Amino acid sequence: MKLKFLGSGTSQGVPVIGCHCEVCTSGDPRDSRTRSSVLVTTDQNKKILIDCGPDFRFQMLQNNEDHIDAVLLTHEHNDHVIGLDDLRPLIFKNHGDMSLYCMSRVGEEVKSRFSYAFAAEIYPGAPSFQLNEINGDFTLFDAAVTPVSVMHYRLPILGFKFKRLAYITDASQIPAHEISKLQNLDYLILNCIRKEVEHPAHFILPQILDLYAQLKPKQMYLTHLSHHMGLYEVTEAELPAGLHLAYDGLELEF
Repeated sequence: MKLKFLGSGTSQGVPVIGCHCEVCTSGDPRDSRTRSSVLVTTDQNKKILIDCGPDFRFQMLQNNEDHIDAVLLTHEHNDHVIGLDDLRPLIFKNHGDMSLYCMSRVGEEVKSRFSYAFAAEIYPGAPSFQLNEINGDFTLFDAAVTPVSVMHYRLPILGFKFKRLAYITDASQIPAHEISKLQNLDYLILNCIRKEVEHPAHFILPQILDLYAQLKPKQMYLTHLSHHMGLYEVTEAELPAGLHLAYDGLELEF
């Protein structure tokens, strides 16, 4: 299987509009980050998108991707769902509804924000979705999927585990009963919004370092990064061996 980072930035993206810091003005493409999303390719070449934010169209074009078989949603915040309408050309190409997998609460939010896609009479050109509620482990195509329940401030959200890789974004706490799912991993991907100053809804670097020491994955990649993480080249060199910053376009094989 493969996982590609379509986007590795926080909700504002990097560069941030109106910011002229050294990260936002960097010429290194690894410092330019679209909103967080990944594309998982299964062993049978099925394409599973995790989250669909406002940069989805650009991300697909930038990565020369032209197919999605299903979408997993971690939660309902705009930077993770508001690009769902841009799935339309792929829905039309597939000649069928796009399957979305999410918690029931998230499904209701999708219905509310994209009500025209669920109307009794759908106008020509509207997207069409098939909502599937996540209730525990499930199999999607040829891939076994294990949901990982985490907290995003006071909001329960989901991460996802495939084989020995886990992807978690927007977490500020991992409940004790979920920790066992994240042990003995080849790859653990976690959000890290900045180096310092605690955030109520996201991990920061000192918390990440504690989790890295506790969980001991072979490799850990950080995503949902803001410009406060500093320049890629500088920060990457400061991290312990085995801990890395993700960047848009990076691909992992597992």
